[in-house]
Amino acid sequence: MGWRRENGRVGVRNHVVLLPLDDLSNASCEAVANTVKGTMALPHAYGRLQFGEDLELHFRTLIGIGSNPNVAAVVVIGIEDQWTNRIVEGIAKTGKPVVGFGIEGHGDIATIAKASYQAKRFVQWATELPREECPISDLWISTKCGESDTTTGLSSCPTVGNLYDKLIPQGIYGVFGETSEITGAEHLCRERAATPEIGDKWFAMWKSYQDDVIEAHKTDDLSDSQPTKGNILGGLSTIEEKALGNLEKIGHDCRYIDALQPAESPARGPGLYYMDTSSAAAECVTLMAAAGYVVHTFPTGQGNVIGNPIVPVIKITGNPRTVRTMGEHIDVDVSGVLTREMTIPQAGDALIDMVVRTANGRLTAAESLGHREFVMTKLYRSA
Repeated sequence: MGWRRENGRVGVRNHVVLLPLDDLSNASCEAVANTVKGTMALPHAYGRLQFGEDLELHFRTLIGIGSNPNVAAVVVIGIEDQWTNRIVEGIAKTGKPVVGFGIEGHGDIATIAKASYQAKRFVQWATELPREECPISDLWISTKCGESDTTTGLSSCPTVGNLYDKLIPQGIYGVFGETSEITGAEHLCRERAATPEIGDKWFAMWKSYQDDVIEAHKTDDLSDSQPTKGNILGGLSTIEEKALGNLEKIGHDCRYIDALQPAESPARGPGLYYMDTSSAAAECVTLMAAAGYVVHTFPTGQGNVIGNPIVPVIKITGNPRTVRTMGEHIDVDVSGVLTREMTIPQAGDALIDMVVRTANGRLTAAESLGHREFVMTKLYRSA
């Protein structure tokens, strides 16, 4: 069951979002959210004195978040009108209700009052929208793993891969990313492209990371972050080991059909895509949500608590200790894979069942615990 939006896409949530253009507008959005129940503010740290590719990514991300099918309507608040209207106009292309308010020349109090009246109207309208039965092919399912250990590449990541092997042929959209975490398995990832040209496009993204980050900072040691200290304690001693487990998320049969820029919406039809993202969980999930994905699958080994404001994040683990100690954060327990009480295909079926239940309204562990991590990606320092 889902909400069929004006552009034909299907959402599995029905949020009314208060979207700040910039950090200066966070307080106004949060004030409206406190006044009008049923709305959600998405405060963030950026939006001032950005330029070039970094500014374009900022706009692409905010427009994408507002355009996501899990969002029914949007109130945009910005410090000034021109950039606020750019966000409004971008979201309006989907056909969904969206309005914008600029603070300059009016002040917080007047802006909050006007935005609150509009947000109330949106909430009352959205809560009467009917849900309808939809085919599974209407789902856009993203993936990213976190707090990985030796169990991740053996169980929870292959579980996601099995889901993709089963659902990509049925017409869903999928996406994976985490550019830095493919280091050491880049030759394998390149080979999984649908064509040599797409593989070359992907490799250029990966090589750019190596040149612009690793070489630019003159380091060949990522041990403080890739793998993380937690990864190492969990048995992943090198980035190569982590990369091999990471790629298990794309299954055995799937080939990605394009390599996307951060927050870029896929445009080549149903299938698996790659997105050039950070490996930081909140950044990656935010970028994929901005591209239009409506459900996120998140394999974890030692336990990760990440959520997202507009996209339900489904946690999968094969680590029995994590099930015992952090069970409140886990949606799908596939630890039976390691004890040979469950096969990977059975684990994949369990995940598909959870995706359907989530799409039908079940709150994920992250949603029920209030995790709404929303983090914008910034490419370089502001002016």
